[in-house]
Amino acid sequence: MSIEAQIREMQQIAEQGNAEIISIRQESKSAKETGKRIEFTELLNDIKIGKVNAILTWSADRLSRNAGDLGKLVDLMDAGKLKQIRTFGQTFDNTPNKKFLLMILGSQAKLENDNRSKNITRGLYSKCANGMRPGNPPIGYKLWRDPEKPNSKSIVILDPDRAHFIKDLFIDVGNRRLSGREALVKQTELGLRSIKGNKLSISRVYKILSDPFYYGEFEYPKGSGNWYKGSHEPIVHKMHWMKARKSIKNRRHKRSWGTKNMPWNRLFKCGECGSGVCGSNNTNRHGKTYTYYMCTKWGGKKSCKAKYIREEKLIEQISDLIAENLANSIDTDSDFYKQLKLFNQMQQSMKPDSKPIELEEYIAHQLKHETVTQKQNLLKALTGQLYLTKGEVSYESAKC
Repeated sequence: MSIEAQIREMQQIAEQGNAEIISIRQESKSAKETGKRIEFTELLNDIKIGKVNAILTWSADRLSRNAGDLGKLVDLMDAGKLKQIRTFGQTFDNTPNKKFLLMILGSQAKLENDNRSKNITRGLYSKCANGMRPGNPPIGYKLWRDPEKPNSKSIVILDPDRAHFIKDLFIDVGNRRLSGREALVKQTELGLRSIKGNKLSISRVYKILSDPFYYGEFEYPKGSGNWYKGSHEPIVHKMHWMKARKSIKNRRHKRSWGTKNMPWNRLFKCGECGSGVCGSNNTNRHGKTYTYYMCTKWGGKKSCKAKYIREEKLIEQISDLIAENLANSIDTDSDFYKQLKLFNQMQQSMKPDSKPIELEEYIAHQLKHETVTQKQNLLKALTGQLYLTKGEVSYESAKC
C-alpha cells in the first residue's frame, strides 16, 4: 500500500481505540541501518521526554530492520516510557511475551533483508557468468526484448544509430593517431550524440576508449579481477582497442604535467569567446611533431569554433606586430625592459664606442633565439592584450 493509504488505515485504528495522535511521521529512508533516520530518532526522543507513550505503525518491520533500533525500542518499553506498539494486525503491550514476539519479528525482518542482499549479489554474479554485465550497457549498445515474448529477458544488441560512430572513434585514435578531442570533434560533426541527443563530453570519450566491453569482455565488480566474456557482439576488435589505449597512453606520457614548455600559454585570449589559449603537440603519421595553439574551449561540451594557429605562424605574426610599433607597448617598469637596459650598460662598459641595441631588435632576438622564460617575459611586459582571432594574432592596447 502507499504511505497515504497506510496513514489512512492507522488513523481509523486510532479512532476506534480512542487514541490521541500527537504527530504523524513518515520517512522514505531504509530501516536496515541504525542511526540513519532523522524522523525515527526524533520519535525516540519524544518518547524519552514523555511526549509520546505509544506507536502506531503499519508493521513491525517499518520500525526496524536492524538490531540497534530494535534494541532501543525494547529498552524504552523496559523503562516504562513506551507503553504499546500497535500495527495493522497486532498489538505489542509492555509484557515479556509481547516484547519477545516483537524482537522475533524484528530479527526476522533483519534476516530477510540480509538474505535479500545475498540473493541479489548471487543473481548479479549469475548474470555475469551468462555474459551480461549488470546495469545499462554503454553508448553504442541498447537493451532489446522480443515483443512477442513479453516475459523474456532483455539482451544487449548494437545500437544502429551510434555503434558505427563508436567504432570510428577507436579507429581515429588508434589507427589515424588523432587525439581523443580531435576524434570527438570529428564524430560530433558527423552526427554522434547521446541517447538524449546531447553532445558527448571529452571525459566520456576517454571512458569509452578505456572500456573493454567494446571488444567483448568486462570486469565485475570493477577492480575485483573477475573477468567475464560478454554475450554481446563486439563493436571493435581487441587489437583496435589496444591500439587506441596505447595511443592515449603515449599522448598522456608525452604531455605529463610540467614536461612540456608552451611559451605562449596563458598569454593570449581567444578573440571569439574570451577564454584562454593553450598549446598542443600533435604527431602526424610520419612521426613529425607540430605545435598548435587554440582556445581552451576548443572541442569541449560548449565548444568554441575559433580557428587554431601553428606555432611558427604565431611567432611570425608577433614579429609583424613588432614592426607595427608593438615595442611602444612595452612596460618600462617590466623585468624585460630592465634586462635590455642592463644588457646595453654592460655592452657600453665593454665597448664604449658600440651603439646600444634598439628595443625592436632586442625583441626580435628574444623571439628567435632565447629561452622559454625570456619569451614569456617579453609578452608579459606588454601593457595591452594579445588575442587569437580566426587563426590570426591581434593586439589591443591598454585603455587609458
